Amino acid sequence: MSAEKVELLLEGLCCAGCAAKIEARVNDLKNVDNAALNIVNRVLYIEAEAETDMAELIKAVEGIVKKLEPEVVVKNRLQEPHQEAHNESCHNHGDEGHHHENDHQHDEGHDHSHTDYSNKGELIKLGIGAALFFAAIILKLDDKIEFGMYFISYLLIGGEVLLRAGKNILRGQVFDENFLMAIATIGAFAIGEFPEGVAVMLFYQVGEFFQELAVNRSRKSIGALMDIRPDYANLKVGSEEKKVKPEEIKVGQYIIVKPGEKVPLDGVVLEGFSTVDTSALTGESIPRDVEVGSSVLAGFINKGGLLTIEVQKGFGESTVARILEMVEKASSKKAPTEKFITKFARYYTPVVVMTAAAMAIIPPLVIEGAVFNDWLYRALVFLVVSCPCALVVSIPLGFFGGIGGASRKGILIKGGNYLEGLNNVDTVVFDKTGTLTKGIFKVKEVAPVNMTSEALLEYAAYAEAYSNHPIALSLLKAYSKEVEKDQIEGYQELMGHGVMATIKGRKVIAGNGKLMDREGIAYKAPSTAGTVLYVAIDGSYSGYIVIADELKADAKETIQALRKIGVKHIAMLTGDNKAVALQVADELGITEVYPELLPDQKVDMVEMIEQKRGPKKKLIFVGDGINDAPVLARADIGVAMGGLGSDAAIEAADVVLMKDEPIKLTSAIGIAKKTNRIVWQNIIFAFGVKAIVLVLGAGGLATMWEAVFADVGVALIAVLNAMRVLNVKDI
Repeated sequence: MSAEKVELLLEGLCCAGCAAKIEARVNDLKNVDNAALNIVNRVLYIEAEAETDMAELIKAVEGIVKKLEPEVVVKNRLQEPHQEAHNESCHNHGDEGHHHENDHQHDEGHDHSHTDYSNKGELIKLGIGAALFFAAIILKLDDKIEFGMYFISYLLIGGEVLLRAGKNILRGQVFDENFLMAIATIGAFAIGEFPEGVAVMLFYQVGEFFQELAVNRSRKSIGALMDIRPDYANLKVGSEEKKVKPEEIKVGQYIIVKPGEKVPLDGVVLEGFSTVDTSALTGESIPRDVEVGSSVLAGFINKGGLLTIEVQKGFGESTVARILEMVEKASSKKAPTEKFITKFARYYTPVVVMTAAAMAIIPPLVIEGAVFNDWLYRALVFLVVSCPCALVVSIPLGFFGGIGGASRKGILIKGGNYLEGLNNVDTVVFDKTGTLTKGIFKVKEVAPVNMTSEALLEYAAYAEAYSNHPIALSLLKAYSKEVEKDQIEGYQELMGHGVMATIKGRKVIAGNGKLMDREGIAYKAPSTAGTVLYVAIDGSYSGYIVIADELKADAKETIQALRKIGVKHIAMLTGDNKAVALQVADELGITEVYPELLPDQKVDMVEMIEQKRGPKKKLIFVGDGINDAPVLARADIGVAMGGLGSDAAIEAADVVLMKDEPIKLTSAIGIAKKTNRIVWQNIIFAFGVKAIVLVLGAGGLATMWEAVFADVGVALIAVLNAMRVLNVKDI
């Protein structure tokens, strides 16, 4: 039975840490097979067992969200009109307080204030508090006045944190970040360290402000990738036009696209000539020309003339809609590193909290001369450092940024697991036709006997005039003149051999070697690789024509580049004959070639090649996505070439290269490696700083100031570092 699916829009959700908690708790619900929350577009994707009561499930999810994020509104995205979640702003929790329910099983020990710092009142309070704080430090005032200034400054800066901490304690939640900051700063006041208490709260709030700005900027950068969605369509109704939503247009209706507008739906041009910008879908910088009969896709931008287009696909089935859906859902397939960090955070924080409690209580009881206040302070430092938010926020952001950055280059990666898998590729298997070659046959050699080349080509073109085979079409294109079909008589197609016909009164036989053998005509086989068409006129051998596929311009460069980045095994599979396959492989420098294969045999061959790969290494199969679906599905990572407009490519592959260039595969691997480097930089940096400050805190050598840096500062730096993956210009 097929699983039940639902998409819930969480309006106002801003905190990645809270998103991780919501996702974990929803995954624990009965009948839920998988739940994935995309913090970028704030959509929770849920797959449940068949026959699940979805109304009850949604109600349970609303309860979880209400406890963790009271201000967030849950909407069923499949029932509500479509909304662009990434453009929403976060709710302002400044005046109402922001409650967080304690998550006993999955609490990462952290709840950001999530304050909407666009609220001028909050910024003014923060500014006045900071001014009073610095005035108290600089001016030499009476102790009572100085204390008053520090205290007022403290309330202005941290009053909201104290309020939330108090409300959360009443709700049963203790060890969240609000509580930790409140205890740490109140403790500092209690032991007379007024400047330290205010400074810690100030730096914490400023750090939160910049972290929120960084996350929002990253969200907008990634969200901007979704701007290829057309907003409207000009429906042609008789001699008039009407502006409507693309979703309302039906197949077969006519739309008008004016200069500067986005093409709203897939279709074919009926009237007009123009240049279209395809970069949003393909990453291709050079515009392409379209004319009557040209196919155009939703998301193209009309740069020139007026176009009338007949719609061929409804909006839900259009290429742009499917791409948007794929990019949005990419986060549901999490990378192993991402899964590990989320799971690690669940156990890490409770262990640190228990260690801190033991640190505050045990040493004063067992160590002679130990002062309770000193060990309590160390424990508070230890607690503040413990928050793993740098990892919880930055690592998913890094993977989604990598997916977003790749999509800007016309490379669609369907999940973080595939993005991470691209780091460990040591075997790449290519299909030949349409992948390494253009898939367009062209006359390569004309070798006449006792006649001119033009005459041989003419007879061959006339003989193949009624065929739609690619070889026949290539002959007609090479002949380039109009065929007078009234000159052709007695046309007969011989399955698997060729054709026979009387042309201009002469009996012409055109076909393969089997046909020549059958007719008893001696012929000479060429040395040139390719498909050979032999021609005999009036029973005499008249020569041959070689038709061959052309290599793509960047095919050889791709093979060389893959070897440079560490791919050890490169193989080529093809259904073509051995001679052609060997010639193509020789030109490209591929030594492992498997010709004359049927589609099911390609799967068997990939399984055989797979045995050669290294341990924990991945095998990529690169095909054209139309007839290679079984192999694309079987490989560790299936890559569809030239997937623009190909439904089969978008469905079957794990990675889709929208532009028909194999070199894009090396870009995909490059982006994956850059993402991996940034993710591990964040992991090592966050763990390293936290470990150092935890040890220093336990030894009494670190203050609250270092603790706040190890929490908020590290998180901010990690988020800013994760944003670098959006910039893939250097790959």
